[in-house]
Amino acid sequence: MLICMTSAIAGLKANMTGMNVTGNNVSNVNTDAFKSSSVTYRDAMYQEISGGAAGNANSAGTNPSQVGYGSAASSINVDTTIGGKNSTGNPNDVYIKGDGYLIVGNSTKDATDDTFTGYKYTRLGKLSFDSNGYLSAGDGNYVCGYEYDAANSKMGTTLQAIKLPTPVGGKIISNISISPDGTITCNNGGTIQTVGQISLATFTNPSGLEQSGSSFYSKTPNAGTETDIAPGTDGTNTLITGSLESSNVDLATEFSNMIVYERGYQANTKIVTVADEMLQTLVNMK
Repeated sequence: MLICMTSAIAGLKANMTGMNVTGNNVSNVNTDAFKSSSVTYRDAMYQEISGGAAGNANSAGTNPSQVGYGSAASSINVDTTIGGKNSTGNPNDVYIKGDGYLIVGNSTKDATDDTFTGYKYTRLGKLSFDSNGYLSAGDGNYVCGYEYDAANSKMGTTLQAIKLPTPVGGKIISNISISPDGTITCNNGGTIQTVGQISLATFTNPSGLEQSGSSFYSKTPNAGTETDIAPGTDGTNTLITGSLESSNVDLATEFSNMIVYERGYQANTKIVTVADEMLQTLVNMK
């Protein structure tokens, strides 16, 4: 009877985990660039009543007899499928047409060369330039890429924060644009000037990235090798301006899962109730 109660409690916890994941998915159905998650279940440990035995000339073999201790949520997996393109009309918004991630500084910026010692990653291309001219993810985090080396007429090779040039003649920098390959240009004193280029990161196993909140991801060892590329380098991962990636949550799937988890939870509460009634009957025996 104790095993029955333990299995039911394990089932309650497992289905509650499923409901928590579903609830998070549904709440983020309108969150730009959100990636939905799903739960994988496995059976829990077993108590062995009798072991298996091989047959011989006098008797047949016997299979092992075991009683299980319920189920458990073994993993929560992120669906990295690319969401749809949602037009915003904002020229600083970018939609990544591919599986790359924007690279964002995840530490204090070096005041000398604008580099960082750590990074985080995002699919949310809600970009803007702050009051100091730095390209930002819109929440105080620096978006990284390569500054343009005007002296050698080529992009630099050091990953760093991207900053607009000093205005010529005290005029306001205008007509800032981002091309499909991530190149940023602007009108500086009447001259079109190249500012830099946004870089993207790709991973051999993007599902191995860890969600850290606010649409950011952190790299884990299971994410595999990180490759920093210029958008469009391999024919994919180009940037589309004036658009953002929408959530990839499928409400039909989530509501179906919700029903399944709710029924599973109800069934396990029924087992707890029945086990309680059996214990009550045993206690009341005379």
